[in-house]
Amino acid sequence: MKKILVLSLLSLMFISCKSTSPTVNKTESKRENKYIVNNLIETATDNIGVRYKAGGTTKNGFDCSGLVFTTFDSQNIKLPRSSYEQSKIGKIIRLDDAKKGDLIFFKTNKSNQINHVGLITEVHSDEIKFVHSSTSKGVIISSTKEAYYQKSFTQINRIID
Repeated sequence: MKKILVLSLLSLMFISCKSTSPTVNKTESKRENKYIVNNLIETATDNIGVRYKAGGTTKNGFDCSGLVFTTFDSQNIKLPRSSYEQSKIGKIIRLDDAKKGDLIFFKTNKSNQINHVGLITEVHSDEIKFVHSSTSKGVIISSTKEAYYQKSFTQINRIID
C-alpha cells in the first residue's frame, strides 16, 4: 500500500511538472514570432537591388505586393496577392505602435484605394523604414520621413502578433 501511495505521488508530481502554463506558451510563441519576423525581413532585404516588374514574384523582378506575398510565403504564411487585399489581413495598428514585421500601406499617385505595400524593417520614434519594390528603383528600403511616403501613408497592419 505504501509503495502504491509513493508511486501515485511521484506520478502526480511528474504530471504536475508538465508545462501547460500560458506564460511559458506565450514566451515560446513570442520567441517563435520574433524568429519569423527576422526571417521575413532577411528574405525581403535579400532582394534589394532586384528590378521592379509588374506582377513579378521572383528574382527576375517584383512588384510591391509580389515581394510581400513571396516573402510571407517563404515562412508558409499565405497572403492575398494584391496590396489592396493584403491591407484587409491582420489587425490595423496605430502608427506609433508599429513594429518590425508589420506591413505598411500607401495610396500613391492620388489613388483612392491602397495600391502600395512594404514590410517594416526598423522603427524609431520619428521614422519607420520599410523594404518594398518601387517602380523606379526596384527593391529598396525607404523611410516615412520621405515626403512622398508621408503624403501617401494610409495604414499599418500586424500579421504576426
